[in-house]
Amino acid sequence: MGRLKVGVVGCGGIANQKHLPSIVKTELADITAFCDIVIERAEKAAKEYGTPDAKVFTDYRQLLELELDAVYVCTPNRSHSEIAVAALDAKKHVMCEKPMAINYAEALKMTEAAKRNGKLLTIGYQNRYRPDSRFLKSECEAGVLGDIYYAKAKAIRRRAVPTWGVFLNEYEQGGGPLIDIGTHALDLTLWMMENYAPKTVTGVTFHKLNGEREPANAFGAWDPDAFTVEDSAFGFITMENGAVIQLESSWALNSLEVGEAKTLLCGTKAGADMNDGLTINGVRHNRQYEFKPAFGRKGVDFYDGGEADPPTREQLTFLGAVMGKNDLIVLPEQAMTVTRILDAVYESAKSGKQIVL
Repeated sequence: MGRLKVGVVGCGGIANQKHLPSIVKTELADITAFCDIVIERAEKAAKEYGTPDAKVFTDYRQLLELELDAVYVCTPNRSHSEIAVAALDAKKHVMCEKPMAINYAEALKMTEAAKRNGKLLTIGYQNRYRPDSRFLKSECEAGVLGDIYYAKAKAIRRRAVPTWGVFLNEYEQGGGPLIDIGTHALDLTLWMMENYAPKTVTGVTFHKLNGEREPANAFGAWDPDAFTVEDSAFGFITMENGAVIQLESSWALNSLEVGEAKTLLCGTKAGADMNDGLTINGVRHNRQYEFKPAFGRKGVDFYDGGEADPPTREQLTFLGAVMGKNDLIVLPEQAMTVTRILDAVYESAKSGKQIVL
């Protein structure tokens, strides 16, 4: 099979910072179509990453009329489901940026569309492709941790609220740090546990720091009037098998215990955390131990190991699956469960009640 033809809908930050350069690196696909509601963004992306005859659109429906193998959905959260479903119904494979959708109902539509059209659908959870994540997943699969019954999904920033695009717009995004970075931490945790059967969810959200006008924010001061999403959100999830997950997410928390896309796992045989690099702890020969695998490339001059970065590995996996060379790593049913839990955290926060799934 020759190089694939792909199109990209949404030519903003995530497309330019992650997807477009990574697609080019794989040398498996040509980007032949670009779409954005701001035509200048699509034209700029086409010039930098597209084929000489790449087409540019402001309406994604026109892009879907082309002969494309796959479509990338890199738009604000609210339109993920609409565009992905349309692309799947147009018989294209789809890579959709995280989160899968703005809510569970919309995520379900995407999964159903993939099934009825027999097309691949995956979600951009690139943190699964990190070396530490892949190593820990192998340990979990090998049974090193045993039965994982307690976990913590962590996505905490001290003062790093994204002030560009529509991140602060609740209508477009569906939420703030929970749906933006909390989704990565929760995805990693569920994947490590291989547990996608949530039973109950209790959640709270806070709007405590939104109104600050001198916030010492890493990305510059935010507009308090435009900051309509939560600044922090926390959840407690009970799984069908009795395991529990503590979910922490914040863009702005007065805490020095920060970290994104991290998980802590406690099993019957051992535990693991990503707080200071990956550490696995346990008991062996009646002695407690801590094990820190090395992920550096030291020891051989002029050799970097040749390992692809996580975004490129993500593209290699997706495009390879489209070509029939390998299986997907992020399955739509898994991503849908992540969205279902996030949805329940927000619902619980609004109602003040535990949500039974």
